[in-house]
Amino acid sequence: MIQRKTQTAEYWRNLNLSQNDLQFLQTIMLDAGKPLTTLELAERLVTERCRSEEAQLRSELARGTLYQPKKSFAAGDSVIFPVLDFRLGTVVEVRPGENPEYGEFDVISVDFGADRRRRMFAARLDAPHRLNLEEPDLSMAGDPETPAELLASEASGVPAALAEALAQQAEFVRFEEAWMRRDLLTEIHVGHLNIAEALIEVQGSPAATTDLVKELDIPAEVAPEVARFSVQSVLAADERFDQVGTGAERRWFLKRLEPSEALEMPGALRYRPEPFDRGALTSALRLLEWELDDEWSEGTLESERMDTPTTTLLLTYPHLVSGTLPLNRHSRPFFPRGFGERTMVSLIDGRWGQRFPGWAVHEGRYLAGLRGWFEKHKLPAGALISLQRHEGSDEILVDFRPKRMRREWTRWAQVMDGRLDFQLRKQEVACEYDEHLIIGEDQSEELTGLRAAPFYHDAPLADLVYAIFTDLAGLSQQGSVNARTIYSALNVVRRCPPGPIFQCLATDERYQLFGEHEYRLAG
Repeated sequence: MIQRKTQTAEYWRNLNLSQNDLQFLQTIMLDAGKPLTTLELAERLVTERCRSEEAQLRSELARGTLYQPKKSFAAGDSVIFPVLDFRLGTVVEVRPGENPEYGEFDVISVDFGADRRRRMFAARLDAPHRLNLEEPDLSMAGDPETPAELLASEASGVPAALAEALAQQAEFVRFEEAWMRRDLLTEIHVGHLNIAEALIEVQGSPAATTDLVKELDIPAEVAPEVARFSVQSVLAADERFDQVGTGAERRWFLKRLEPSEALEMPGALRYRPEPFDRGALTSALRLLEWELDDEWSEGTLESERMDTPTTTLLLTYPHLVSGTLPLNRHSRPFFPRGFGERTMVSLIDGRWGQRFPGWAVHEGRYLAGLRGWFEKHKLPAGALISLQRHEGSDEILVDFRPKRMRREWTRWAQVMDGRLDFQLRKQEVACEYDEHLIIGEDQSEELTGLRAAPFYHDAPLADLVYAIFTDLAGLSQQGSVNARTIYSALNVVRRCPPGPIFQCLATDERYQLFGEHEYRLAG
């Protein structure tokens, strides 16, 4: 049986695109006259490679007789040897074989050319042999997989390899997962881009690709899919524009109209992964970790049901100072992901009904654009924030639970002698909040600088937990600190989900459990 190379994983694993491959793909794109996805191009390339190999097999087999031990050969015969990569040889001698075990047979001596040594093979051999298979056409032996089946198995890495190779060729243009030849695109010049920029700025909201195409006076004879691809590929390459839509329609906005926290993750939100053993946590601490629902806790990518009408979030200090909300297990379903780095959404102030934009930054796991809303309602870290789907639209109602303004004793973060210090101070609060998470401060710049200080940035987490714990313990008559409070306070100077912090409380002998989620210093 002939083993086709295209049916093996090794063949596709070592795939390198040749000039013939690139020319073939150019021809495919020319014939299509429209954008083709990486997967579509990969399937056509695999199909062509399989067809080419089959044609080569048939060509090689036509050059001579296919070698099988049961066949008879004579001097001068041309013979093809599949097991030698279809090498062609000429029989130069035939002599009787000498082996009583196999009966009468011949031994043929085959010349493979001046640069190769002669080799001998059995012929006219009736004994069982794996090369003596009865096949009407050995080039069709076996049951080869289709190109689609190959892409799902042995050739599964071809789309990625193809995309990488095409990206290095100037004659191919990519937008998302689709490709076109550059010479097939309609020209989109700087004047078109300036018009698009002005249109978006005037309307103050994202513009759909189809609307921009209508305004750019693209010739009517240009196919709609080619016009869209031409516009989108140029917009995506221009630093002024940002793809912020969801669904099938691509929508574009201007980066200079977006808040800085939407374009770059704020420093207060940057988390350096901290390895820990969740098995070391007590069941109570694991439950508390789940309740806090930090967006960087393990398992938070497993979202709640998409049709959940409302949910409640905890506004932690890092998000308050960043003007953001977490995209965690509960909030992520409210903000479906688009095709760009950010998704622009419409938010409604649940208190006053005003609409304002937000940006779901999915890789960073946060919703930006709420700084003004936080400041307007004077919300503290620890506030309970609700999200609610607005009936009949994609807008999201963002609200808090109001209560009569009161001055209440809360923990107050400040910088004293170059270190983080907590005091109890009265703070005006007009919303419901988590009493263990609430933190006030009036030194945002100083605290920002403290996050970069060597101890707070680089010290082992266990040392940082202990330093903050001892400071907080002094605020309690019993000297106890709630696990939620440690989590909230530590995040003032270093972004960290509760799991690694709770492991320190559960395993460090310097702490002892004092009550439900309450710890105090041992001894």
